[in-house]
Amino acid sequence: MLLSQATYRKSDRKETASARPLSVSEAMRQAKSSLEAVTVVLIGEVSEVSAKAGYKAVYFTVKDAGASLPCMMWLDRYRRSGVELVVGQKVELTGRFTLYAPKGRMNFEVSSISVEGEGELRRRVAQLARKLEQEGLMSPARKRPVARIYEHVGLVTSPRGDAVHDVMRTMRRRFPATRISLAGVAVEGAAAATGMAQALSACVSAGCEVVLLVRGGGTFEDLMPFNDESLARAIAACPVPVVTGIGHEPDTTIADMVADVRASTPTGAAERVTPDGDSVARDLEMRGTLLTRSIETTVARWADGVATCASRPVFKDPAASLFATDFMTVDMLHERLSRALPGCMERNAAAVESLSKRLCIKGAHAFDSFEHDLALRAGRLHDLSPLSVLSRGYAMARDEEGRVVTSSADVSSGQRIDVSLCDGVLHCTIDEIAALSAAE
Repeated sequence: MLLSQATYRKSDRKETASARPLSVSEAMRQAKSSLEAVTVVLIGEVSEVSAKAGYKAVYFTVKDAGASLPCMMWLDRYRRSGVELVVGQKVELTGRFTLYAPKGRMNFEVSSISVEGEGELRRRVAQLARKLEQEGLMSPARKRPVARIYEHVGLVTSPRGDAVHDVMRTMRRRFPATRISLAGVAVEGAAAATGMAQALSACVSAGCEVVLLVRGGGTFEDLMPFNDESLARAIAACPVPVVTGIGHEPDTTIADMVADVRASTPTGAAERVTPDGDSVARDLEMRGTLLTRSIETTVARWADGVATCASRPVFKDPAASLFATDFMTVDMLHERLSRALPGCMERNAAAVESLSKRLCIKGAHAFDSFEHDLALRAGRLHDLSPLSVLSRGYAMARDEEGRVVTSSADVSSGQRIDVSLCDGVLHCTIDEIAALSAAE
């Protein structure tokens, strides 16, 4: 499959009889320039591999039924690819042809490599990663800090792999006091992602303070359960921190991106949540020494303060120092009061007796004017009294409701009225009403 190709000037493609012959070096340079301008994606079967220690590149050959092609890939690119070349493996390569002019050899310089069919998987994984990143699941602000020491750690991995032994061995060596709850699940296969998500929930229900999600290395296809969307969302929703240790250093899955902390290996994940026992012991010893010195310094400072206070006169004889002046003042006031009180009492008694006599004299005549005024008002009230009027031959009529009848219009024939006299009441019934004429 041709991705891009070099463009040539028209004059370069014309063959003319007048063109001068090229030297071998010139011909190789032109060939090298033309070949290296072409990027190719090809599929082939690995027939041999050479990855010796000390080499800067990996050399291998791919073939099909009709041809074979020597290839090379720089070591850092090869390691980042996560692919481990095996004879007989079908791979998909992207690269360009190169010429090694001194030997006249052609190689295919590989820029990227994947197992056949892996390219589509990687595309889908990259698409899902972008989606989850846009939702904020990979945001550093969402991720929780991981403490140095935990009392209860959950471990989600295969119970039969090397990873579980590496993690438990590391944690027991570093900090044996840590309690480990293992949730053994499958880490490969179609149901692995669902099982791991359920295992995370089980660890939280068991009271784990942090959960390790780990597995050993493998191919890209082996690690696909860790690129599952449901597992990624379960990690993000987990109420306790999640630390991943999946595969080896180059392997990075979506689970690693969503996790609160990503370790390069299962052992690294175990080290991340457990302190080194010796360092903890040294730290505790140092803190104990500092605490002891601090307490001793504080106690000594307080002791000096108490001694200073105790040496002051006010604390040596508090009665004499604190209250001497007050006691003397009280004694002087008591003496003055003892002398002044009898004279004051005698003067006050004489004044009370004088005031009492004056009050008696004035009180005897105080009500004369009031009594005269009261007699006048009583006489006037008697003159105005209805009873006084009745005693002179007048009468007062009231209707059945007790209202005074002041006019003949206030009553009607047949109505009962009460007529009050000076010495009694007459209960009467009106037979006839006769109005007085104007002349009368």
